[in-house]
Amino acid sequence: MFTFPSLAPEIRFDAKNSGAGGEFGDLPEWNLDDLYPTADGPEITRDLGWLKGECAAFATDYENKLADLDAAGMLTCIQRYERIQSIAGRIMSFAGLRYYQNTIDPDRAKFMADMQGAITDMSTPLVFFSLEMNRLEDAQLDGLLGANPALARYRPVLDRMRAMKPHQLSDELEKFLHDQSVVGATAWNRLFDETTAAMTFAVDGEDLNLESTLNLLTDPDRAVREKGARAVAKGFADDLPLFARITNTLAKEKEIEDRWRHLPTPQAGRHLANHVEPEVVEALRNAVVAAYPRLSHRYYALKAKWLGLEKLQVWDRNAPLPQSDNRIVDWATARKTVLEAYGAFDPEMAHIATPFFDKGWIDAATKPGKAPGAFAHPTVTDVHPYVMLNYLGKPRDVMTLAHELGHGVHQVLAAAQGELLSSTPLTLAETASVFGEMLTFRKLLDEALDKGTRKTLLAGKVEDMINTVVRQIAFYDFECKLHAARAEGELTPDQINDLWMSIQAESLGPVFEFMDGYEVFWAYIPHFIHSPFYVYAYAFGDGLVNALYAVYQDGTPDFQAKYFDMLKAGGAKHHKELLAPFGLDASDPKFWDKGLSMIESMIDELEAMES
Repeated sequence: MFTFPSLAPEIRFDAKNSGAGGEFGDLPEWNLDDLYPTADGPEITRDLGWLKGECAAFATDYENKLADLDAAGMLTCIQRYERIQSIAGRIMSFAGLRYYQNTIDPDRAKFMADMQGAITDMSTPLVFFSLEMNRLEDAQLDGLLGANPALARYRPVLDRMRAMKPHQLSDELEKFLHDQSVVGATAWNRLFDETTAAMTFAVDGEDLNLESTLNLLTDPDRAVREKGARAVAKGFADDLPLFARITNTLAKEKEIEDRWRHLPTPQAGRHLANHVEPEVVEALRNAVVAAYPRLSHRYYALKAKWLGLEKLQVWDRNAPLPQSDNRIVDWATARKTVLEAYGAFDPEMAHIATPFFDKGWIDAATKPGKAPGAFAHPTVTDVHPYVMLNYLGKPRDVMTLAHELGHGVHQVLAAAQGELLSSTPLTLAETASVFGEMLTFRKLLDEALDKGTRKTLLAGKVEDMINTVVRQIAFYDFECKLHAARAEGELTPDQINDLWMSIQAESLGPVFEFMDGYEVFWAYIPHFIHSPFYVYAYAFGDGLVNALYAVYQDGTPDFQAKYFDMLKAGGAKHHKELLAPFGLDASDPKFWDKGLSMIESMIDELEAMES
């Protein structure tokens, strides 16, 4: 089926109003001119016209004819298809990034919806491509690929496409689903985004947006954290019927399509898209759940002791430690910290990251209407990625910068693969981001001058890894329960709340109490809406990077060169091929224990500091 690059679903979420200056220093804003200078200029009009004509011409030239092509003809066909992907991706990247800069601007919302609708209509004639490609016999396709090395490089794309062959519907139904998508999942996603972006939360007489309210949950003052948590709970409780409706509708839509496609489980489509075997994900999930007592339960018991509390409330989960340095980290310091960490690993890594700061590739300030969170969006391979942050000067924001720049570096390196091969499965897409975080953390840890600073850094990293591994696997289990329950009938808001709470104590541990209202916190997590079952990719990436970093620490020869080769591969290789040069294999259940043992060793060190 025709696809074009979408905004990366890693949304922890421009207007051209100024967000620069203030206590953080001069914060950069996006310059989207490298995509298009304006939304109504001749450049985008030209590309829309070309796209409309080329989609029709492509269908005329190739529909019902793929089986008759020789190797040279098939190569030309795929290259034309790839060019269509690139132009469509450029248009939608521009429309999407403008929208996320200010999701409550009706003109931006209309422009994105209009572009989505136009490109969906234009690309309907292309639906035949994957359907006919999947009808080719294996022997015929193998012969074509064997006859032309330039064509053979597209094998990974074709293999992933053909993995859906058993789940392919009729041509007519596939075209219907393609046309209908703009008023289906896409529309419900947009409703979720616009609703959360427009929400305000009353705290001490001030109306805050979601990002600023969630930020209160890391405040040193426990009373402030509680106010933030209760404000989030009230805000989402007030709108809970809407969020339950969105969730019910999307889960049912997915169940219907999965049933028609004969997908065996709700998770199967995600596994196929990620090019990862279900048993690998199950091994990861089981290893993490088995480690809950050794990781999150043990760490949070320590944290309760540090905070002088017998029990932790949900607003204590991300509380800074009492001895934490609560100074604001200005933007210049954040930039210097991350670039130096990258450069110490390899100067080329810092060289690739530097233009993000200097050329308007980062939008950092928190502004009214701006989508909450952070992401790195690759756009298309003949432009460059863009990074969105909501920078509030906290140490965690520095780590978020390191994380998103890691994505950016990965996307720059993979771009040489071209539009169809550059995109990395979600399970591997977190590799460079988490590795970038680890490099930055290790730099700060090596520079720690006293035990207190080291303890704060270690605790912060353990919390980040628990949030990335334990929390995300708990989210995955919640989604598994949610979709299984929805298959039996519509879920009331209370039923969804109960499913959410059923996994919280297990993952966080007995030291936690849960305030009234915490049961609605599932409603603000965008991954459940945008990309069902995406969340295990975070745990996959963290476990992979922990194992990878251990190999680096062991002094493996030519590690940097092997690492860059892995990033440059983009989506051209399976995870087994990518990890083999490092002596790692994610299909080995013991692999995940290696990654989890790094977190455990940090908790061991923190416990030893108490003796």
